Amino acid sequence: MKNNSTDFSAHKQDFTYCETVIKKHSKTFYTAFSQLPKEKAQSVYAVYAFCRRADDLIDLAQDEVQLQVLADQLVDFENGIVADDPIWRALAVVFATFPMDIQPFYDMIAGQRRDIDFKQPKDLAELTEYCYYVAGSVGLMLLPILSSHAAEIQEPAKKLGEAMQITNILRDIGEDYQMGRIYLPQDQLAAFGVTEKMFNNSKPTQALVTVWEELANYAETLYDDSLVMMPLIDADCRPALLAAAMIYREQLSVIREKDYAMLKQRQAVSKFRKLQLLGEVKETLQQMDQVI
Repeated sequence: MKNNSTDFSAHKQDFTYCETVIKKHSKTFYTAFSQLPKEKAQSVYAVYAFCRRADDLIDLAQDEVQLQVLADQLVDFENGIVADDPIWRALAVVFATFPMDIQPFYDMIAGQRRDIDFKQPKDLAELTEYCYYVAGSVGLMLLPILSSHAAEIQEPAKKLGEAMQITNILRDIGEDYQMGRIYLPQDQLAAFGVTEKMFNNSKPTQALVTVWEELANYAETLYDDSLVMMPLIDADCRPALLAAAMIYREQLSVIREKDYAMLKQRQAVSKFRKLQLLGEVKETLQQMDQVI
């Protein structure tokens, strides 16, 4: 890894722009990753800003043309041409500093294209594949920033991203339905007799709760499996990454505590609870070290 501290300083405004994006759109990630050493934190902000732009072009703007523009800019970026834009300028510094892999960035855009022509997943395998493209890919983007052993922990990094995406899906069932999307697998819904009409209810039926719990348990297994990578995460990054995983996972507990009120209102982890979890990170890492 090269020392490009002067490049970070020279692009202070670009990284500030990226920080503004993550601070506005993901308080969970900002709370966790702002604990990183400054240049690593700035690098995470730049990656997040890229992903947020790709996601918003489809979820908010439904702008396939601009998504293609972003894809073309990525091709140019790979070929050494940096678009006149704060995200791309920041990413140029990140790629010059860390041994980044550009393929996950292409995978992220491919994942957004799947939402343009949305098709409900038939089964868990299709859902997991989708989750890789829109979130597991993010784990692979961040890995070279967080670990000098990135090549050795690709699978657990993907699993963490996929766990977080399933958490998003379980949190946003009502919002997604209003956008015409049901991400819960068709075969699971059919097995428990869940009909599309049930997504219009103010409260979920027991059948829908059962499907929700099946997917929540699967996500929790992925969270657990992903933690095997922690010893190969750089020591100065472990607390931040574990905090992100713990806070994100906590959303599942919040939904349970709120009696599964996810059809008409998004549930969130309180600021107080986030602070509690941050306080538990050090102890959790110590316990993990003892197990290892």
